[in-house]
Amino acid sequence: MTQRIALVTGGTRGIGEAISIGLKKAGYKVAANYGSNDDAAAAFKKEHGIEVFKFDISDFNACQEGVKNVEKAMGGPVDVLVNNAGITRDTAMHKMDEQKFREVVITNLNSCFYTSRAVIEGMRERKFGRIINISSMNGQMGQFGQTNYAAAKAGIFGFTKALARESAARGITVNAIAPGYIATEMVKAVKPEIMAEIVKGIPVGRIGEPEEVARAVVFLADDHAAFITGETLSVNGGQYME
Repeated sequence: MTQRIALVTGGTRGIGEAISIGLKKAGYKVAANYGSNDDAAAAFKKEHGIEVFKFDISDFNACQEGVKNVEKAMGGPVDVLVNNAGITRDTAMHKMDEQKFREVVITNLNSCFYTSRAVIEGMRERKFGRIINISSMNGQMGQFGQTNYAAAKAGIFGFTKALARESAARGITVNAIAPGYIATEMVKAVKPEIMAEIVKGIPVGRIGEPEEVARAVVFLADDHAAFITGETLSVNGGQYME
């Protein structure tokens, strides 16, 4: 079988880095997208031998061109798309300006459309594809100061289900993953006393590791996951059970 090509947005840092590495270990040719940090992307490429591609996932035309560049450089079409990139601009609603709301929704939700639109026709023609959208537990339960982030991440669930219905007959599965608290740089920077309170609310008694999200992605990307579509896989240690 020809080696499948996977594109991971926001794929050089945090959860995205773990996903890129996990897919490579599983035998995929991986392209890791990034947005701005050239030094971090170069270091990631050097350490892991994974190709990196810089383009703005909040811009529709940039995504179309970016995917074309990926496919040209990787020598074939994208078979697996992981929409992982995202940002936060946390502010309580009564203090939030329009820009903070718009930036988060465009980057976290619109980008799923932008990148999926760039690959969906090819997937339909080949009658194979895997689209995996990284949402969040906070899109399921909400979070103080995150009306923008929670709205975008909740929107991913509806986007996933609708695209799954459109694509199932063409051999394309579309699923979402909803991580809880994962040990990224941002989460690990939380004060110890606050983290202790967070952990109290997680039944398994700890926060998750990025590799645990990556393993969920590898599972859904596999050819043998063809009968799973339109679903949300929660990776949160039991903190929120929907």
